[in-house]
Amino acid sequence: MSAPIRDESAERDDLPLLRGERLRLRGFRSDDLGDYYALHADPAVMRYWSFPAWTQRSQAEDYLARAIAARCNQSMLCWAIALRDSDRLIGAATLFDIHREQGRAELGYALQSAHWGRGYAQEALSLVMEHAYDRLGLRRLEADIDPRNQASCRLVERLGFRREGVLRERWQVAGECQDSAIYGLLAREWQARGD
Repeated sequence: MSAPIRDESAERDDLPLLRGERLRLRGFRSDDLGDYYALHADPAVMRYWSFPAWTQRSQAEDYLARAIAARCNQSMLCWAIALRDSDRLIGAATLFDIHREQGRAELGYALQSAHWGRGYAQEALSLVMEHAYDRLGLRRLEADIDPRNQASCRLVERLGFRREGVLRERWQVAGECQDSAIYGLLAREWQARGD
């Protein structure tokens, strides 16, 4: 009996595959749903996010459908962070609010808590940043981080981002007001790191 024919057109991946030493950043697929839901349903991962942890699988279905549809959208690029050996989703990295005429975009990321502390987030963000600066020709990247999330602040600082200011009580999540530390990194600063 032959294998079933799979309709690849619904999941054609228009994103470039970004390969690191231990990771692959690829487009989302419908079979990522369980892992994608688990990522956003983890209260530890979502502690400093701009919305609370998910409680229903339908929330993941909606978000994942938008991420898959965004592959051709020039204002947002969403990658699944997957381990090279298993190709299983362990996180997500996104370039969003891409303004090509201004040469800027925002960077977002999340990693399953079981994979924290291994350098995966730094590897994944480095791949996305290289794509943003070298392939897309962006001039500036920004990151919006709750200043209480010290691990995330340290991560972007290791990558060369500078803290440019704080927006007080920018988000209200589950009845709690949260500040935003705004970080920025210019292409010339990123390129100077390699010299």
